[in-house]
Amino acid sequence: MSDLPRTGHRIEHLTARQVRDLADDGLAALLGDAVDGGASVGFLAPLSHAEAAAWWRGAAEEAARGVRSVWVAYGPGGAVAGVITLVRAAMPNQPHRAEVSKLLVHRDARGRGLGSRLLAAAEGAAAGEGLTLLVLDTETGSAAEALYRRAGWTRAGTVPHYALSPAGTPHATTYYYKLLRPS
Repeated sequence: MSDLPRTGHRIEHLTARQVRDLADDGLAALLGDAVDGGASVGFLAPLSHAEAAAWWRGAAEEAARGVRSVWVAYGPGGAVAGVITLVRAAMPNQPHRAEVSKLLVHRDARGRGLGSRLLAAAEGAAAGEGLTLLVLDTETGSAAEALYRRAGWTRAGTVPHYALSPAGTPHATTYYYKLLRPS
């Protein structure tokens, strides 16, 4: 766990059970907030609470199998304010890499560096596990894209019309990577 005195948030790595315990409340609400706010994170609006909770229960199962790691940021009152997940590559020739997925910060907590701190937590843990390459994709032109550039990620390329926005309109997606030094 790391305390973040500047923002009043703390970041904690969750066990699979903790992800499951938070799926129906904090994590589902956070995912719903992201989709309602127009974030392209794999879902179309309107996203039901049940659908969001089901996705997080699936993420908990992946965490139990060691496929996905989850970090959550708690606000000063203990509410879930942000999350990031790291998904390990499945193929035998890719044990050195993982994908950053579902970096979400509640709209009420944005602009305080919480996304950067969540990203740094995942990067640090990945390096600590000996991973040397992280990849991710994000909506081209989004605020998240600027965050990744500031954090030293390298743009690999853009695919037009790759995904639909929550409103259902196609948009471009940009891929990024970051080389890590194992710690």
